[in-house]
Amino acid sequence: MKFSFRLITIFCLALGAITPTLHAQDMGAIRERMVQRLSTLDSLKADGVIGENNQGFVEVRSTDNEAAKVVAAENSDREIVYAAIAKQAGSSAAQVGQARARQIASGSAAGVWVQSVSGSWYQK
Repeated sequence: MKFSFRLITIFCLALGAITPTLHAQDMGAIRERMVQRLSTLDSLKADGVIGENNQGFVEVRSTDNEAAKVVAAENSDREIVYAAIAKQAGSSAAQVGQARARQIASGSAAGVWVQSVSGSWYQK
């Protein structure tokens, strides 16, 4: 979980670099929401309820309505962040998401479900 905290911290710092693209208050709100969800996401990952897909988004791997709500909120914020980074980098949000998925997969804790580039799921 320490690694997850460091990973989200690095990601949040990257968010700060795109502040000119988005209003500072909007980016701050997104950052705060993502930080607040982190422990819930880590817990759901540890329980195998959710996993990280190969597009940089979280996916529910079971039928859990509460997890689905958390996942939808997280993915909504990730979409905004990926679009902002893509705009600044002259890339596409899909490319940013895929690059982020590779970072998340390599840094995920043991036991977390991750989707490979080919689309198959495995536990790290």
